[in-house]
Amino acid sequence: MRALVWNGTNDIRCETVDDPRIEDPRDCILKVSSTAICGSDLHLMDGVVPKMKQGDILGHEFMGEVVEVGADVKRLKVGDRVVVPFTISCGECWFCQREMYSLCDTTNRTAENARAAMGHAPAGLFGYSHLTGGYSGGQAEYVRVPHADVGPIKLENDLPDDKVLFLSDIFPTGWMAAENAIGYEKGKTVAVWGAGPVGQFAVRSAWMMGAERVIVIDRVPERLALAASYGKAETIDYSQTDVKEALDEMTGGRGPDAGIDAVGAEAHGHGVLGDIKDKVELHTTGMSDQPFALQEMVMSVRKGGTLSVPGVYADKVTFPIGPFMNKGLTMKSGQTHMQRYLAPLLKRVEAGEIDLSGIITHRGDLKDGPDFYKTFRDKDDGCIKCVMKPEEL
Repeated sequence: MRALVWNGTNDIRCETVDDPRIEDPRDCILKVSSTAICGSDLHLMDGVVPKMKQGDILGHEFMGEVVEVGADVKRLKVGDRVVVPFTISCGECWFCQREMYSLCDTTNRTAENARAAMGHAPAGLFGYSHLTGGYSGGQAEYVRVPHADVGPIKLENDLPDDKVLFLSDIFPTGWMAAENAIGYEKGKTVAVWGAGPVGQFAVRSAWMMGAERVIVIDRVPERLALAASYGKAETIDYSQTDVKEALDEMTGGRGPDAGIDAVGAEAHGHGVLGDIKDKVELHTTGMSDQPFALQEMVMSVRKGGTLSVPGVYADKVTFPIGPFMNKGLTMKSGQTHMQRYLAPLLKRVEAGEIDLSGIITHRGDLKDGPDFYKTFRDKDDGCIKCVMKPEEL
């Protein structure tokens, strides 16, 4: 089969690789109908996330048709159309029983790497390095899905792929980010750093949870325009405006009630917080986490406010703990507990509350994947989201 394969930093190729096979009776094999490139995939391309190996198959946003099931799979059958969450969870461990699925204790096959880097091992993830299990991803024609009775959500509708694909990651991730920020409390002002795909869905999610105002910070014109049109948000171009001053002015000097860091490890520096000394070199890769958005959130969010961090970080950062503590801030973070959100968010999509296809700018085949990665990273050609279909369009 064909798949997008990591061959080193900035070297992603569409190659022919072995087809996946059932390895455990709880597995299924999926024929991929649509797959997408996530912003966090760029951290793999750029060498920020450690423990990648040549030949790793990328991708954790995908859906398709079940073509084979293991002997112990009960919920799915051949022919079912499903969306697969990016987290691999057993459904039975202490964390899964408490709906903290991204912290599953049993699915990370390379847990020793994660424990060395983080202290404990989170769940296995599709296509996301040997820190998180070394599983092959879904930017491919076929993919093996472990714990098939726990992860995939079966579609009983005829909605096209573009309307449901992002249930695999970025819509639930944006939703949890907003939930962590405002917790369904109405009337709050939320500032979102980053107008990429997760930021766009965090905006829409915040509105659905009852936010009174949503303000988006970015510098890319196309992304700011989409945040205003698709997200109905107020916007700040940080390349033209001091963000802290602008937020103070917009909120009567108090600051927003909550901030969402939808950027993560490769934020671009700006203003007083953009000093190069705040890059922290990763001992694992030699690359740097750049916590500019996170730092700016601490300074900008009101006293007693909340910071939500869905943006991916790989290692240590320089963090303003003094302002954080003295302002009485709270921070919530983590990979998304996908299985907690899939069913209720699918209902919202089916009810027409949100059109997930509204962020797609580029469509193509797997062979377009290497170019799509570069276009997405460089924010060229108005790129916000790339979707690929393994069969040529």
